[in-house]
This record gives sequence, structure tokens and C-alpha cells, in this order.
Amino acid sequence: MSSHTRPPGPRGVPIAGSLPRYAEDPFRFVTELRDTYGDVAAFDLGPNRTVLLTSPAAVERVLVTDESAFSKPSFQIDALGDLLGEGLLLSEGETWRERRSLAGPAFAPDRVASLAPLMAERATAMVDRWDDGDERDLEWEMTRTTLEIIVDAMFGIDLDPGRARQIRRLLEPIGRRFEPDPRRLLVPDWVPTAGQREFDRSIAELERIVEGFVDRRRREGIDESDRDLLALLLRAREAGAIDDEGIRDELLTMLLAGHDTTALVLTYAWALLSDHPDVERRVHEEVDALFAAIDDPTDLTAADVRELATLRNVLRETMRLYPPVYALFRQVDRPVEISGYRLPAGSLVLLSQWATHRDPRHFEAPTRFDPDRWADPSHPTYAYFPFGAGPRSCIGKGFTMLEAPIIAAVAAREFRLRRVESGPIDLRGSLTAHPDGGMPMELVARS
Repeated sequence: MSSHTRPPGPRGVPIAGSLPRYAEDPFRFVTELRDTYGDVAAFDLGPNRTVLLTSPAAVERVLVTDESAFSKPSFQIDALGDLLGEGLLLSEGETWRERRSLAGPAFAPDRVASLAPLMAERATAMVDRWDDGDERDLEWEMTRTTLEIIVDAMFGIDLDPGRARQIRRLLEPIGRRFEPDPRRLLVPDWVPTAGQREFDRSIAELERIVEGFVDRRRREGIDESDRDLLALLLRAREAGAIDDEGIRDELLTMLLAGHDTTALVLTYAWALLSDHPDVERRVHEEVDALFAAIDDPTDLTAADVRELATLRNVLRETMRLYPPVYALFRQVDRPVEISGYRLPAGSLVLLSQWATHRDPRHFEAPTRFDPDRWADPSHPTYAYFPFGAGPRSCIGKGFTMLEAPIIAAVAAREFRLRRVESGPIDLRGSLTAHPDGGMPMELVARS
């Protein structure tokens, strides 16, 4: 894969290559490859010849400098194309640029800032459901709240609890589609397995849900001042800039990707604060100082959130240690040379937030939870990329970085959260990194 040699890496087994090892534990696999082979390691994922790149310079090359030489891999498009169509997550080229332009105003900084009261209102409703001594799955609690927020903020729809549970249930087969199971990955999608039938049923039900959202907004009417994503898309439909299928693709994309990252960041943050009471105490002191001047959480503003330096650093450090999006695959569209190796067209590149974020060359004591490292960060720019980088970086970064501290601050004002099960957090890899078995925690009311 260079002009002379292929990058070093494990040989794997016939047909499957390194897929069984990757499937068993993708987090350990990339860490071992980084520690054994350095910044570049070649391996096979079934028939896909793949190169793991972990250096910040390589991340910059793939996502920024030479991003036009790479595209979303065909296996992702094959796996999610029926669901997301040409939505922002999968589209390429001019279609992606047009869709990004249509969606942009919904995520403009001033528009996101205006959503702070909505975020605080939903967070307050969450806390009002909690009681001292309750044991809750914090992953579900965060998921429900962020689902309610994204559907209200981007679709203009008040999501009832039953519908939120239904959406979560329907998204589970989608997530399983991306679990690195060698048995599934080696079986074509057209084979009518039980998993494929469940996936197809989920798509059909999710389509009916978003069609209901669209019908409701059309009946209620769109004001010219409405800047939510669905309003923007419906106006674009009237102007001929997008069709009904395109609206469906973007709404399903937002439903899949618009809440999960924030929910997981908060889930891991609560677990880390439970394990580090000294940091938790500082967060509570900071939150108490803020709310000493603000009686109603819905009065919180984006400017108030910027004052929560410790809490925001906790969230940054959480995303370093437990990046929800832990792996970015790209397909090489034209031959490129990176880190001294020539990568041929058709091969795959894997950028691993997990491996790069935990590299001791960039972060001192990389497995230690240390929010204070963000007070004066010294790592290379592309050693940290929880939202990706370059033109295709996450459109919702600003949204998440307002939503997460608001939810955390409102909850921390009233409660301490204690992990029910101590020890390392077991992870389950899919599109995003989930805690295996959820995150059961005890709620302890603050006096």
C-alpha cells in the first residue's frame, strides 16, 4: 500500500481478516494496534483492506487538507442508505452542500442560543420526575430528554413520553446494524434474516412517525419567523429546492444523530463525576453560584453557560475519554500518500477518536480523568476531534455544547448521582459507543 510495502499490522485469519478481533472489542483492538505499530497500521476487515491512522497530522489530512480524496465508505451507505437516503450523514458532493446550506440556519449560533430556555425547561421536567433514592438508568434519562429537545427544537413538535420510548425502541435495530458482529457483516443485507426483517420494520415505523410530524406542521402552518429545521425544509419544498423524499431523509437523519451524542456525553459525565467526588464538589459549587443569581432555570442564557468553566471542562474531558463517535471510516477515492505510505483507491481509512484521544504522546496520563487539563490545553489541534473536523464536522456541535451543560447544571442543582456498579465502564460499539447494560445510578437529593 506504499510504493514498496504495505504498512505493518496484524495478519488476521482467512476471509475474515481481523474482523473477529475488532468485533470482540473495537476499543482494545485500536489501542493495541496503536501501541504495537505506531501511527499507521494495516489490517483487513473481512474483504476491506483498512489502514488505521492515529496521528493528528493524518487526521488533518483526511478530514481537512485532502478531504475531497475521501468519501463515506460503501458499507456504511449500504447499511444505512434505506433509512437515511441522501440525508446529511450519507450524502456527498453537491447534494451534501445543498442540504448543509438548507439546514445551516437552524444551527446558526444566534438561533441555538435562543433555544436555551427550551433546553432548561426540558431538563427541569426531567428533574421533576426524579425522587431521592430512585435508581434510574441514566442513559435512558438522558436519551429521553435529548430526544424531547431535538424534536421540539428542530421539528417544532412536543414529543410525548410514549412516542419517545417508541422512537428509542425503533432505533435499537439501527444501532445493532453497526455493531461489529462478523456474522452479520459477512452476510449480505438482501438475505432475509430476523435482524434484517426487524431493521425493515423499524424503518417503516420511523417513516410513519416523521411523516406524521410533517403532516402536523403543514396543518398548523409555518410562520415566516420559524427557523426550526422542518420549517426551513418545508419552505425549501415550496421553492422547489427539495422534495418530500429529501425532507424525509433529513428528518430521519436528525432523529438518528441529533440526540444520541449529547445523551452519551452526559451519561459518561455523570459516571465520571460519581467516581471523582472532588471534581463533583467543584461542579456543584459552580452551579450553586450560578443559580444564586437565577431563580428560574428557564432564565438561563448561553452567556450564563459560558461562565460554567469547570462543568464545560468536565464535558470536554468526558468526550476525550469516552467519545460517543469513537471511529470514523473513510473510503479512499483517489490514491494518496499519508505518513509515508501510498493508500490505493478503494481502500478504507479508520480514524479512531478512541485511540488518538488516549495517546500518551498528546495527553499526559491519558487514561486519567482530569478536567483541569482543559484550562490550558497544549495538545495538537487534531489530537482531539469528538465532532470530527473540516467541512463535514458535526453541524450540531454548538447545539450539543449548549444543551449538555444546561441539562447537567439543572440536574446538578438538585441531585448527586451515584453509580450502582463501580469499576470500569464496559462499552458496546455501534454507530456510537454505549455503556453495555445502560448506566444504572442512584439519585441522591441535595439538601
